[in-house]
Amino acid sequence: MIFMGNTEIWIPKRLVETGLLNLAAAAPETLAAYCEQEYAARIADAVAQIEAGDAHVVMLTGPSASGKTTTAHKIADRIIADGRRSVVVSLDNFYKDVRDYPRLPDGTPDYESADALDIAEINRCLLSLVETGRAEIPDFDFNREQRRQGVIPIEVGDGVVIVEGIHALNPRLTALLPEGSAFKIYTSMREEYSYHGRRVVATRDIRLARRMVRDHKFRGHSLEKTFSMWPAVCEGEEKNIKVFKPEADMILDTSFSYEVCCLAPFVAGLRGGLAPDSPYAPRLEELCALFALFTPVNEASYMPRDSMLREFIG
Repeated sequence: MIFMGNTEIWIPKRLVETGLLNLAAAAPETLAAYCEQEYAARIADAVAQIEAGDAHVVMLTGPSASGKTTTAHKIADRIIADGRRSVVVSLDNFYKDVRDYPRLPDGTPDYESADALDIAEINRCLLSLVETGRAEIPDFDFNREQRRQGVIPIEVGDGVVIVEGIHALNPRLTALLPEGSAFKIYTSMREEYSYHGRRVVATRDIRLARRMVRDHKFRGHSLEKTFSMWPAVCEGEEKNIKVFKPEADMILDTSFSYEVCCLAPFVAGLRGGLAPDSPYAPRLEELCALFALFTPVNEASYMPRDSMLREFIG
């Protein structure tokens, strides 16, 4: 492990040769089981660190398609299995009504700004959870982009609340909490891939592939929409997420070596999904060529139904 300030880098980014991974993929059942066991061990380590202290709140964030939502639930499930109460709370519930959002220069709502959240209400709810083990949080209607009437009761007693969202490590959200009452986790993919000694597949490529497949299968988004949004997503990460990475107590690796082999056939199936004259067609072709470097693995045969990767593949 490497320590940087108050941040524990659980595993620094590593570079894996595609040929070596393809050799491992020749035994897909063994490779998949190993990767899943490694992720489970990381979850167990995170829970051990949480339970070693006095934290009743865990603030968890990570860039887009890093697996933060499922990872938050995995941590809560492990805490429950250890005999304590735990629940996941999404910061999305704390959005203000859209009319109260900050505005971008063109006058449209700035959905990525921390000030689109009701930070005073977050402060109140988190402090109540720390002091009493209970709170009533807002209920946000995404279709109408405003709060519903009523609240959502949260009660964990002396257990742990996992708060997940893109702004979770922003210190404004935990400013009123007593020292040591919040444990902060940054979820991040830590594995990249090389071909003949040259890095060719970065974590951002894999996250984009995750998002492409998820958007296509579950959200009804066209490839054009996914690609058109990606630059703004990455810009928002730099501004609102990665800048607070040093606040983290732990960086939790959400890489699975066999994932790129499972994604390979899905990415290949999207080839030709953009018009040849689309400005995003070259990027799609590049991703298809990169994932063609990996031996395809049939996820239906080897990926557990409760794998974190099901968040993206289904």
